[in-house]
Amino acid sequence: MKKTRVRFAPSPTGPLHMGGVRTALYNYLYAKQNGGDFIIRIEDTDSHRFVPGAEQYIIESLLWCGIKPDEGVDENGKVVETASPKHPHAPYRQSQRKGIYRKYAEELVAKGCAYYAFDTSEELERARSEAEAKGETFIYNWSSRRKLRNSLTLPQEEVEKLLAGRTDWTVRFKMPEDTVVSMDDMIRGHIEVNSSTLDDKVLWKRADELPTYHLANIVDDHLMEITEVIRGEEWLPSLPLHYLLYQAFGWERPRFAHLSLLLKPVGNGKLSKRDGDKMGFPVFPLQWTNAEGETSHGYREDGYFPDAFINMLAMLGWNPGTEQEIFTMNELVDAFSMDKVQKAGAKFNPEKAKWYNKEYLRKKSDRELAELFIPILKDNGIDTDKEGIGHITDVVALIKERATFVGDFWNISKSIFTAPDEYVQKDVDKFWKEENWKPAYEAAKACSTGEELEEYIRSRELPMGKVMNCTRLVLTGAASGLGISDIMRLIGHEEVLRRWENAVNKL
Repeated sequence: MKKTRVRFAPSPTGPLHMGGVRTALYNYLYAKQNGGDFIIRIEDTDSHRFVPGAEQYIIESLLWCGIKPDEGVDENGKVVETASPKHPHAPYRQSQRKGIYRKYAEELVAKGCAYYAFDTSEELERARSEAEAKGETFIYNWSSRRKLRNSLTLPQEEVEKLLAGRTDWTVRFKMPEDTVVSMDDMIRGHIEVNSSTLDDKVLWKRADELPTYHLANIVDDHLMEITEVIRGEEWLPSLPLHYLLYQAFGWERPRFAHLSLLLKPVGNGKLSKRDGDKMGFPVFPLQWTNAEGETSHGYREDGYFPDAFINMLAMLGWNPGTEQEIFTMNELVDAFSMDKVQKAGAKFNPEKAKWYNKEYLRKKSDRELAELFIPILKDNGIDTDKEGIGHITDVVALIKERATFVGDFWNISKSIFTAPDEYVQKDVDKFWKEENWKPAYEAAKACSTGEELEEYIRSRELPMGKVMNCTRLVLTGAASGLGISDIMRLIGHEEVLRRWENAVNKL
C-alpha cells in the first residue's frame, strides 16, 4: 500500500480562518493516525488577491496550534523552495512552480480533453447578455462552445496564428456532453452529477502563464503523491471536474473528503469575521491587522491555550462516539476517524470555547501557571523577584478555579499584591458603620489568621456578616471577592494592619 500523504493547501489571501485551521487539523490527524505525512503547499497563483504577510501568518498559526508539517516548511517555519531528501517535491509555492503547468495543459489539448479559447472578455459578456435576453443562463460548455472562438471552431491555420500572435488566450477543459460522473466521498458517500450541467473551466492562462486552481491543484497533488484530499465543502462543486481531470491524464486518483462548514452561533450561515466582531469572539487563531490598520482578535492574544483551541476545533464536526471531551493531540490522533466526521455543518459556541480553556487551565500545574502569570504581574508594577515564585504559586493555587484565562488572574488576585487605593462606594455606604468597623479593627489587631478572627467575633457575639464584610472591604476595597482567611494568610498580619490604618484614615 502507498504511504498516506495528505496536504493543506491554503491561499495567502488574508488571515487563516479557524475553519481553515480545522481543515489542517483533520488532515494532520488523519496523516498521523495512518503513519503518513502532512504536507504544506501554498497556492498563491492568484496574484491579484495576494496579501503580504499572509503566508507567514498561516505558518505561524499552524505551528502555534501544534500542527507541524512533515514536508513543505523547514525548521525555521519557512516554506521550502529547493528540493532535498526531506523536501523532495520543493518548491512548495505554486507561483514558483509555474513553469511546469503549461505542458500538462498542452497534454490535455493533444489528447482532445481540452482546447484553446480565444474569446475576449467583451465577446463573452455579449454571449451572456444574449442568453439573458432569452431568459437563459450562459454556460461555456458543449452547448455553446461550437458558436465561440476556440480551437474547436476555427481552422488550424488560424489557431496557430492566434496562439503565436495573442497573449490573452486560455486553455479550457472540454467537458463531455451528457455524461454521468460517478464519485465517492469519504464523508458524503456516493455522488453522481451529469456533465451537461458543468462548464468548460479555464485551466491555464497565457496572459500570466499561470494555471488556475483546478489544473495546479490536480498536477501538484499527483506529483506530490497525495493519497487523500481532505478539504472544505466549498470545493465539492469542483469534484466532478477534478475526477475528470484525473481520468483525462490517466492518473491514479486520490480519495476525497469534503468537510462541512463551521456555522455561526446564532442564526444560519457560515461563521464569519463579522459574527466574531458582533459577538466579541475571535475567528482567527492569531491577531491580524489588515492593510487599513484594522485589528482582529486572535485566540492566542485573547489568552487561549493552543491545546484548548485545537481540542475545541476537533470537536466541531467530529464525534469520538464516547462521552470524552478533553483530548491531548496524541489522544486525538488515536481516536480520530473519517467515518465519525459529520456531514452537517457544526455550529460554533463561543461559550464552549471558553469552557475548554477553563478546563485546560485547571489541568495545568500551579507552578506552570505562576510562570505564565509573572509577566502580567510585572506589567502591573509588581516586583516578582521580591514576591517570590513560591508565593505567586500559592496565589495561583487559590485563584485558578475562579479563572477562565491566565489574563483573569490579575483582577481576581490584585488585592493580594496591592493594597486598595479606593473603595467601592456602595459597599462603604452599606458596611462602613462605626459599630462594624471599630470592633473589626480591634479584632484585626488581636488576630493574625482568619480562623482566629472568626473565633474572636463569635466569642464576643459580634455580627459576623457585617464585621467580616467590613474587614473584606478594608483588605480588598470591596465587600466581595476572595475569602478573608486566604487573603490574611497570603498578605500577612503586618500588611493586614497597614491596610486597616489606611482605611481608617481614608474613610
